[in-house]
Amino acid sequence: MNVASLYSGGKDSAYALFWALNQSWNVEYLVNVLSKNKESYMFHVPNVELTDLVSESTGIELVKVVTKGEKEKEILDLQKKLENLDIDCVVSGALASEYQRTRIDHICEEIGIKSFAPLWHKEQETILRDTSKFFDFRIVSVSAYGLDKKWLGKRINETNIEELLKIMEKYRINKAFEGGEAETFVFDAPFFKEKIEILDYELTFDGISGHYLIKDAELRPK
Repeated sequence: MNVASLYSGGKDSAYALFWALNQSWNVEYLVNVLSKNKESYMFHVPNVELTDLVSESTGIELVKVVTKGEKEKEILDLQKKLENLDIDCVVSGALASEYQRTRIDHICEEIGIKSFAPLWHKEQETILRDTSKFFDFRIVSVSAYGLDKKWLGKRINETNIEELLKIMEKYRINKAFEGGEAETFVFDAPFFKEKIEILDYELTFDGISGHYLIKDAELRPK
């Protein structure tokens, strides 16, 4: 089965790709949507430029979809690109958003291909714990009470995940960050041949929200 994996660089899209590869499916493409709208209704924005390095590390061709990020129109931009790929299905990291899942399913139906969302309605804390074990993922944006400047750029692992879960419980933060409370990026995973090493970054925080923006990075041996 020829597969296109929707890949933003975040932990959920990385986990969905990991799942597809473990099915021994032929993942032909990583499809990354580059939205010019920082408040995109559908797509992850911070540090998506680093998906070029992910493509190089995994050996999977990267297909970029450039969109203005206008509501509903951005999903049509994705559909147009997918229509030109020789694929049997699309894999996505949709976890709980009906808005996201139904629109991906719809365009796949229109094209005549299958849609798989392996994380759909899975227990969110389990996914958070699993990804912290399998991947080097870090928080690259925050926009919720309880998540302050110290979490920007922090790798989530066994040394801090309990603290993060307590904050999530206290401030009622979705454990998958489905409300946009934070966003993540994966810098290493089992399917990476080389890891992404950060050379330079910029950190911004206004007291409520902030970003960890990678200004320069490269691939290095594990």
